[in-house]
Amino acid sequence: MFEDVRDLYNATIIERGRRPQHMHRLEAFDATAQGDNPMCGDRVRVWVKFATDGAIAETGFDARGCEISKASADLMVEAVQGRQPADARALFAAFRTLAQTGQCPACAEALAPLLPLASVHEYPSRVKCATLAWQALVAALDQPAGTTGETSRE
Repeated sequence: MFEDVRDLYNATIIERGRRPQHMHRLEAFDATAQGDNPMCGDRVRVWVKFATDGAIAETGFDARGCEISKASADLMVEAVQGRQPADARALFAAFRTLAQTGQCPACAEALAPLLPLASVHEYPSRVKCATLAWQALVAALDQPAGTTGETSRE
């Protein structure tokens, strides 16, 4: 059992979970949303700044929770940078499939850095940790201008 859980926490998850590269609040942002997982206490806030063409110019996050939720948020920031919101939503759909099944037939090159999170499918309660930041991102993308989005995962 403990060896299986150690397999879940591979080097990428540990590194990104302990020392996230993109964990910061954006000074200027166009959208923000928070995601909470009441089952384990994970909490993530995502900030998004859009470019003039509507693409995601910059994303930052703040997180309190496990290494999986922090690592997923950190890798998500890199995956969505420069993409249109519709593309980011499609990446989330593909990532959710990866997290739930361990496979992703529609995974694009953009999700390759997130492949270390594929093993969460073996631990159903951890799927929520891996997808929490993505849920918050989609809530931020879906909100009307000037409001904040909140999402809760149960």
